[in-house]
Amino acid sequence: MHGIGNDYIYFDCFDEPIKNPKKLAIKLSDRHFAVGGDGVILVERSEKADGKMRMFNADGSEGKMCGNGVRCVGKLLYDVRGIRKNTLTVETKSGVKTLNVVRKRGGKATAFTVDMGKAVLRPEKIPALFEGDRIVDHPLLVDGTAYRVTCVSMGNPHCVVFCKDPDALGLETLGPKFENHPAFPERVNTEFVQVIGKNELKMRVWERGSGETWACGTGACAVAVAAVLNGCAEKDADILVHLKGGDLVIRYTDRAVFMTGPAELAFVGSVDL
Repeated sequence: MHGIGNDYIYFDCFDEPIKNPKKLAIKLSDRHFAVGGDGVILVERSEKADGKMRMFNADGSEGKMCGNGVRCVGKLLYDVRGIRKNTLTVETKSGVKTLNVVRKRGGKATAFTVDMGKAVLRPEKIPALFEGDRIVDHPLLVDGTAYRVTCVSMGNPHCVVFCKDPDALGLETLGPKFENHPAFPERVNTEFVQVIGKNELKMRVWERGSGETWACGTGACAVAVAAVLNGCAEKDADILVHLKGGDLVIRYTDRAVFMTGPAELAFVGSVDL
């Protein structure tokens, strides 16, 4: 399944657990010699929600949260597991997320709005090694070049950089420099953002453990928050974010950040483990 091109291989683990998912993610994420994907997501039973999500990046590292992934988990719970509720809950490593089905087609869920929780701005909580209460338009030296960065955690760490043209960047070279910068002890996801107009943004994303992906839900949320903090967008308003694989609508409020976007099934298959 995928959310605007951010594709993962999903395993229904309600009845049978999977051993060594880290090794599995490395093996199956290879786009030339295996199924191919940005990683692997396991959907398990939960004692406190309708289902539990565990996500593993293409390098085998386990992530705390994936915004596009959690929508697809909601789709699996609704379409496959038959939990036919308009409001679903999914347990993640960054807490229980609430999903509202906002579009259906042929009896299947095709789009969700997700309560992503509050944006975390304190450096020690992100984590990021900066002083002060928040990191907004702060200088950061990366590979000899000074960038202005805004840092946000949406359950995982994000570093947002506003620029004139994200498409002109050599992300294959620049992305790893940000990801492994010593200012980010747990590595970082990095978003390069262009302000298109009022409440409209365009971004490219380099995800820790996966490289450039076509979309990142938590990244789009972080970008919207950063845009509000930098005076480029409005709070409590829909912010349209254009990503390589499609669009997401983000709303940043005092209570939480809300993300609306599609969840699509690519194919169903079996693999010999």
